[in-house]
Amino acid sequence: MSENNRDKIWGHARLSVAPMMDWTDRHCRYLHRLLSRHTLLYTEMVTAPALVRGGAVHLLDHSVDEHPVALQLGGSDPQELARATKLGADAGYDEINLNVGCPSDRVQSGTFGAVLMKTPELVADCVHAMQTETDAEITVKCRIGVDDQVPEDVLPDFINQMQLAGIKRISIHARKAWLKGLSPKENRDVPPLDYPLVYQMKRDFPALHLSINGGVATLEEAHAHLAEGMDGVMIGRAAYHNPTDILCTADREIFGADDDSDPVLVVHQMLPYIETHLTQGGKLNQITRHMLGLFAGKPGARAWRRYLSEHATKPGAGPETVLAALQHVTQAAA
Repeated sequence: MSENNRDKIWGHARLSVAPMMDWTDRHCRYLHRLLSRHTLLYTEMVTAPALVRGGAVHLLDHSVDEHPVALQLGGSDPQELARATKLGADAGYDEINLNVGCPSDRVQSGTFGAVLMKTPELVADCVHAMQTETDAEITVKCRIGVDDQVPEDVLPDFINQMQLAGIKRISIHARKAWLKGLSPKENRDVPPLDYPLVYQMKRDFPALHLSINGGVATLEEAHAHLAEGMDGVMIGRAAYHNPTDILCTADREIFGADDDSDPVLVVHQMLPYIETHLTQGGKLNQITRHMLGLFAGKPGARAWRRYLSEHATKPGAGPETVLAALQHVTQAAA
């Protein structure tokens, strides 16, 4: 990757939307890009075996309008990850990210995700192999440790090994993952956050671009992390459930742009995309499920959600359904 391209992506990584299984699909990302021109977006995790052994290359489908957009891969076999990386790079992704943070049972059974925190040498082999296949930047998303590991010991060693392997950008979820005893959902909330440890990693590894993830719910909190010296902030569920408060003002508040996006206008901008999806055999609710939180906390939000939830699954539902739902918002705001 050229320094100019790297600097550009690093700039976008000042704020990013976390990869979230079953949520950050291509329709979600298209919506988020309309809300924010600059925020870096991530795919759901796509497993290398699904791409390489299963031939599921349709999982790489995305719109050119989503850029800058990163592909997150899951896997633990260096050569398989290398092949998956080439597929992702050929598909045009700006960045390929290796998942070393997901705590689900399904991921553990494949020996990838957060369990890889226990074998940083294997992670280093994986990223080496991935780097041979593309000029796009290879990055890592990790936890601060797993199970009985001591994060103060494990995390610096892990980051050092990633740096030695040529990794220059890491996103750190500031919680341990308990692979035994906690569900994936509990692993998002129960282990305590340790932001100071992540801040210390930035002081210890000043040459690396480090983003902090975990529990960030507002742009005010994002600003606080940036003020502590972090290079970037990654926001997950808050950006999904309340995208307007996070993403509509992000370009101005985080990236210094002149204006905010308008969620009502964004709904109208989604209509051609919806029409195209329907003509290709898709269903309306595959898109509108990501739009339910657009007006969270605003007048008419409940009626908007209820109308879409009730009508978007009906046969023949199309753009007119979205416009009918939007009337509940515009009338409430009048």
